[in-house]
Amino acid sequence: MEVKCFDRATLEGILRFPGVLETVESVYRSKASGETVVWPTVTHYFDGKDAVMDIRSGYDMGNEVYGAKMLATFPHNEEKGLPAFSGILVAIDGTTGLPIGIMDASFITSMRTGAAAAIGAKALARPESETLMVVGTGRQSLFMIGALLTAFPGIRTVLCAEPLHMENAVPYAENCPAKMKEMFDIDTDGIAFLPVKDLKEATGHADIIVTITRSTAPIIMRDWVREGTHFSCIGADMEGKEEIDPAILRDAVVYADDVDQCVRAGECELAIKGGVMAEEHISGQIGEVLLGQKPGRTSEKEITVFDATGLALLDLAVAKQVVEGYEDGTKINL
Repeated sequence: MEVKCFDRATLEGILRFPGVLETVESVYRSKASGETVVWPTVTHYFDGKDAVMDIRSGYDMGNEVYGAKMLATFPHNEEKGLPAFSGILVAIDGTTGLPIGIMDASFITSMRTGAAAAIGAKALARPESETLMVVGTGRQSLFMIGALLTAFPGIRTVLCAEPLHMENAVPYAENCPAKMKEMFDIDTDGIAFLPVKDLKEATGHADIIVTITRSTAPIIMRDWVREGTHFSCIGADMEGKEEIDPAILRDAVVYADDVDQCVRAGECELAIKGGVMAEEHISGQIGEVLLGQKPGRTSEKEITVFDATGLALLDLAVAKQVVEGYEDGTKINL
């Protein structure tokens, strides 16, 4: 039995956002149609290392693929010249139970996470949105920008915010055009990348806000937010994380990638535990909006939120796309 293997460099050479966006959207639709299963997440924190590992898995009946990914974040690796974010993804054929692919999980996770943020915005943000703000300047944030620029060709301004060390936003914004070209082959002519000096003021100018930090306390407050703003909340993907004021969720139209998972460990978790909102306030899954089963945004003035905790289903569908579309991967015998 031959299994295809793909390292990060190979995946970087073949995956592009248009295809990943299409795949991610198809999975959300399948999930809303009851054609997927999300299995429980396993999380482990490493004492004394500021590190965390999680295992996410599931079964996509529509694509006939199941499997799991094991991801780890070891922040102090950067001091050793090693990647802080790493992992392995195993994809298995849902008709035979035989593995079809083993690959680097970090790049696929980054691509599909950016795509998730963009699909949430595409479903809920105002179509004429021109100003994007990304809160967080880690490497993952570049994938947010790349995906949003692909999904919203009308974006003219990208506001780059680093809430803990605001000065870091200056070189980040300067380097963004080159990074978009180098990483995603995206031309950014006519787009202004601006460092945020005042987060409150910038929030009031943004049409779409993507939060991608490790914060455990609100970064953006309710009274900063103007009518019609959309949030794709990506960073709160484990218990105790929180990026926006719970009052924003209370006053917004809220959709989730997976309602149970978001209530347990997403942006909605602490707002519900604190009594600011009830679980019933969540309108449903983003896939229901994509299928036309739920209305999504119903007025120009509504604030909308997409709470995305991350689904292994997305990684597995992209992995199958890679296996079927790329014939020259290294093969191993099992």
